[in-house]
Amino acid sequence: METISEQGCHGGIQGFYRAHSDACGGEMRFAVFQPPQARTHRVPVLYFLAGLTCSEETASIKAGAQRAAARLGLMLVMPDTSPRDTGFEGATGDWEFGEGAGFYLDASQAPWSSRFNMETHVIEELPRWIEAGFPADPARCGISGHSMGGHGALTLALRHPGRFRSLSAFAPIVAPSQVPWGQKALPRYLGEDQSAWRQHDACALLDAGMRFDGEILIDQGLDDRFLATQLRPELFEAACARAGQSLRLRMQPGYDHSYWFIQSFIEAHLEHHAASSLET
Repeated sequence: METISEQGCHGGIQGFYRAHSDACGGEMRFAVFQPPQARTHRVPVLYFLAGLTCSEETASIKAGAQRAAARLGLMLVMPDTSPRDTGFEGATGDWEFGEGAGFYLDASQAPWSSRFNMETHVIEELPRWIEAGFPADPARCGISGHSMGGHGALTLALRHPGRFRSLSAFAPIVAPSQVPWGQKALPRYLGEDQSAWRQHDACALLDAGMRFDGEILIDQGLDDRFLATQLRPELFEAACARAGQSLRLRMQPGYDHSYWFIQSFIEAHLEHHAASSLET
């Protein structure tokens, strides 16, 4: 692991790092905020997954999460959203697919399957790096994310029961197999068999019997321009009701899809995760 930079921040350290990823076949970057409590003991970890076009820098710089994380003693880990510099035809030039749009899944279709293995990276590889290189408590981990990253947080928590103690999302893509963003990306990564798509669709996973052991917190802006066409939180609300899954869905008037929205509610999400990390 190589340190790119480290700066003091709210009594802790905001750092940017890179390491060779076997899962993604090349260098992957990530950001870590270590709260001041990490100087003396291992602390709980929140993984935050960013959305389309974003990188490890986006939430680190724009979410305004470090102040509350320092108060609560939470380590924040922000991975990149895909491998970079792949050289694959079609991997760049379209903000909805390819580099910057990995959808937090392991691709099965060539050429994407050789590099775009973000599920393995986030679930297996990145935690090993964090636990080896930072004072993180591997038994106390939560996951959150925004938009495509919210999709990733929901599906990864549902697909890996017991891996995360807490789960939240901002404006997540809850049913990618039913909306244009997913219908563009999923067949390219996973092929035309829609049963494979549903394995990475939070609504479909709930209908298939998967559950998260705890309350899911979601904030969604009512002025989000993607609300009706790409996000469709009502589908997730209905799926949770059918499944008996605990959900706190907060529809926020006056807020859009931007990081101004995330800044406005990030503290409540960090408190949600911190409360779960304190449970024995």
